Amino acid sequence: MAKVNSSTAIAPRIAVRAGVVTPGSRALPEEVPVALSFGGTTQAVMMATPADLHDFGVGFALSEALVRTPDDIVSLDIVEADQGFDVQMRLADGLQAALSDRRRKMAGPVGCGLCGIESIEEALRTLPDRKAVELAFNAEDVREAVRSLSIHQKLRAETGAVHAAGFFHPDRGMLCVREDVGRHNALDKLIGAIARSGSTAADGAIVITSRVSVDMVQKAVIAGTGLLIAVSAPTALAVRTAEASGLTLVGVARGADFEIFTRPDRIKTGRIKQGVESDVA
Repeated sequence: MAKVNSSTAIAPRIAVRAGVVTPGSRALPEEVPVALSFGGTTQAVMMATPADLHDFGVGFALSEALVRTPDDIVSLDIVEADQGFDVQMRLADGLQAALSDRRRKMAGPVGCGLCGIESIEEALRTLPDRKAVELAFNAEDVREAVRSLSIHQKLRAETGAVHAAGFFHPDRGMLCVREDVGRHNALDKLIGAIARSGSTAADGAIVITSRVSVDMVQKAVIAGTGLLIAVSAPTALAVRTAEASGLTLVGVARGADFEIFTRPDRIKTGRIKQGVESDVA
């Protein structure tokens, strides 16, 4: 298998389509261990796409509430290891000392966002209140956010095998997109990119290609947005968490259709048909 760049590799394959066998090759996304280290101690090891690692480090530190702003990270160095990368960060003295007292070791496969949490209280942490976030979207904005995310997914277009997270402003369009083999990693990379650019997440919506588990809601709330849009459905706990935090949660956003689960007042949808619709079989 020959590497094309840091994010993809070319693999030989035999395609069988409609009974026709064709040899050839396919671009695949890379997946490598990425350590996230603070003060010389590894906090987490995630299987990730080795791109936008600076954003990944900053976004992870922010979404895990290890820092309040990117300025709390005194230094960040990306060190290449034999089989992966180590994102080495040093925090401001007070924050580094607090982190040293907090045991939260994680070994993170791409499907897990809460690996290594040591208590129920940590998993269901208290979140900031986003009820006061002023954000006005309409139905067309939601549709355009999902459409725009799709067309900006360059790595998915090349490989067909990654998740994405985007930051969409109703007047300025899609401002930033990050991709990764892991849905949590893509969101952390986006959070880091937003913070590093000096933008404010409260000014727009975060859009994701994956299902909405509670940890995705937690990360979006900590980032500061008032609106999370997903192409898949949320879990029941994700909805309860979004409701308690004042986050508008939109799911099953595909084509012209979507479903609003919490805080519908932020999205103007026109006349609402009366009645109750259920998808329960």
